[in-house]
Amino acid sequence: MERNNGNLIAFRPDIKVVDCTLRDGGLVNNFAFSDEFVKDLYRTNIRAGVDYMEFGYKASKEIFKKEDYGKWKFCEEEDIRAVVGNNDFDMKIAVMTDVGRTDYKNDILKKEDSVIDLVRTATYIHQIPTAIEMIQDAHEKGYETTVNIMAISKVREDELCKGLELLAECDVDIIYLVDSFGAFYPEQIRRLTDMYMNIAEKHGKKIGIHAHNNQQLAFANTIEALTNGASLLDATVSGMGRGAGNCYMESLLAFLRNPRYNLVPVMDFVQKYIQAEKDKGNVWGYDIPYLLTGIMNSHPSSAIRFMGDKRVDYSRFYQELLDNME
Repeated sequence: MERNNGNLIAFRPDIKVVDCTLRDGGLVNNFAFSDEFVKDLYRTNIRAGVDYMEFGYKASKEIFKKEDYGKWKFCEEEDIRAVVGNNDFDMKIAVMTDVGRTDYKNDILKKEDSVIDLVRTATYIHQIPTAIEMIQDAHEKGYETTVNIMAISKVREDELCKGLELLAECDVDIIYLVDSFGAFYPEQIRRLTDMYMNIAEKHGKKIGIHAHNNQQLAFANTIEALTNGASLLDATVSGMGRGAGNCYMESLLAFLRNPRYNLVPVMDFVQKYIQAEKDKGNVWGYDIPYLLTGIMNSHPSSAIRFMGDKRVDYSRFYQELLDNME
């Protein structure tokens, strides 16, 4: 496979944009989106030219109680169809499965019985054998497949290479480079993208990028990955996502040199819904505690607790993170 690198003004026909607002944003509000929000987001993404819309998780109802979450934690077929019908548009529908948290054999239907097109699998490095089993199941049922290896900033490079090789040998279509803690800088993303691409190309796979915004680098890191060959680009409306959030869809669509993408519908959606979500007390986006966890390559949960406790003693929090590194 010839690598399709680009530059900052090139048109890349292989680029696909994935809207993750309902899934990553659902971690902000416990997936309690109104039906109006979801239907309008679906229509917005179609008008904006977005290629995939991720509706949420396929979480196990044995592990998670339905009454504790909004419907997009589970993405029941009838709930998706209530929004998209038969999805008579070019935009494809995606869901996320989590290793150890998804009853994939029962809850992922055969493709012929589902309006879903793409099944994404999230895994940690030590769970890759199970992830491969889940990917094979989705592939055999007729779906496109991706895999997200999480928390790679905590993984030794030799282990990561071995994990990537295993994944590239299975029937996954796209392997995602994920900056779970928002810890990477563009130079590191460039080197990692090369590593991922070198392994993926041997097996005819593509690469995606999913960036977090702890250091206000999600957009920059997404651009860095795409200019080094990444094809699938994840973003959320106004960066909505747990903690510091994600790459802004508005920024990404404005950047891409492709006439099929249209920024105006997204701006209209932002005007109608995003401030209203924040007014409900749903908080996300760059803040000093998330910056510090990004710098320290730490899970954002400690920053979320810090902000939940309404603390503002940033220097002390920084020292606590340093103490935990020892």
